[in-house]
Amino acid sequence: MKLSLREKASYGLGAVGKDMVYMLSASYILYYYQDIIGVSAVAMGIILMAARVFDAFNDPIMGVLVAKTRTKWGKFRPWLLIGTLLNAVVLFVMFSAPPALNGKGLVAYAAITYIVWGVTYTMMDIPYWSMIPAFTEGGKEREGLTTLARSCAGVGSALITIITMICVKNIGQGDERIGFQRFALIIAIVFVVFIIITCICIKEKSTVDVDAPSVGQMFRALIQNDQAMIVVIAIVLINCSLYITSNLLIYFFKYDFGGQTWENEYTLFNTFGGGIQILSMMLFYPVLRKFINSVQVFYVSFVMAITGYAVLFVLMCLGLTNIFLLFIPAFFVFAAFGMLTVLTTVFLANTVDYGELKNNRRDESVIFSMQTFVVKLASGVAVLIASICLSIANLSDDTSTAVVAEATGSSIFILRMTMTVIPIAGLLLAVFLFHRKYMLTEQKVEEIAAQIKQKRGE
Repeated sequence: MKLSLREKASYGLGAVGKDMVYMLSASYILYYYQDIIGVSAVAMGIILMAARVFDAFNDPIMGVLVAKTRTKWGKFRPWLLIGTLLNAVVLFVMFSAPPALNGKGLVAYAAITYIVWGVTYTMMDIPYWSMIPAFTEGGKEREGLTTLARSCAGVGSALITIITMICVKNIGQGDERIGFQRFALIIAIVFVVFIIITCICIKEKSTVDVDAPSVGQMFRALIQNDQAMIVVIAIVLINCSLYITSNLLIYFFKYDFGGQTWENEYTLFNTFGGGIQILSMMLFYPVLRKFINSVQVFYVSFVMAITGYAVLFVLMCLGLTNIFLLFIPAFFVFAAFGMLTVLTTVFLANTVDYGELKNNRRDESVIFSMQTFVVKLASGVAVLIASICLSIANLSDDTSTAVVAEATGSSIFILRMTMTVIPIAGLLLAVFLFHRKYMLTEQKVEEIAAQIKQKRGE
């Protein structure tokens, strides 16, 4: 039975909510604690990276717990709801650092809340994405739902990049600390409401009933699924490249682009980029798919992203401060990442079928726990690189005109190099590894689906 419009819409709505939460944390946690609260950039980088190391153990265990779950509501929805409620609370607490805290106490507060946030986000993110192979057929239906979900996730991410600084300034009445606290509360409430709608309207329709794997079995299954491993490696490199840029973008506009109205240009740039990213998921990707296959779209996206970063670096070095000229590289970069986000999820979903055929196990939760982990790992690595960049460049959190004007020369060059050259290197490595190892073409996926049906006696 095909998915109904109600099911598609409610699943997409959940993606909007959860990626609003994720983007708020991924893009603004460093700025909040470093520029607003006063924690050193290096300390924050270490905290965020340490949290990702912790997730290396937490995420796979969560995948096992989801796989072991058997309730009348299914294996996914209970964890989706519980994780959402807890994560919403922690999000608000994370952006509500007590004014009385300072020094080591503030560092400890940032570390504890961020680690707990990561744990609770995992609780809902793994079951959310694991549901795709569980209630869709392979091929176009799965790719269509994945495209929809990723497009909606892009909407959530874009909304945060567009409205955050405007909302923080307005609802905080000029006080960014209060503004972030109130804004986090609003986003947390929206998140809970959207996921509740998803849980009510979505029900897994077909999941192979297998014994839940042990942690050891899970790791062996992942290692044996070579296609899943190459996809998650590509996800790490792609997302790390994107998050390095997104974390440093606000510093670029504050210290490099400059000007008294840098917040307006920053918001305008994000509005354009977010719109392009959404269009790339909902329009550019489907149009390209009519002419070329998904793997070819993948390579086209890499060419676009690398081209965009190269043009951005040239414009930076020329010292251009026309925001509309920056839209040129922004178009290529944001459009490329929008399509890459959809494609990596499609490719990862396909590896579930591949793993079932090869290893006689259908490990949705196991495979998608890796996606959750590697995306957060990429975020942690990106923040660490960004924090090291800020420390070496010695960019002050003083926003006065005089201090911003002094941020020139080598400091700005380090910022520009980190924002563009490092992402280019990451993307080149990703496309090289993918080209050598990935073999799940559309024809191969159809063959695997047919073999699985035959094996099940369907």
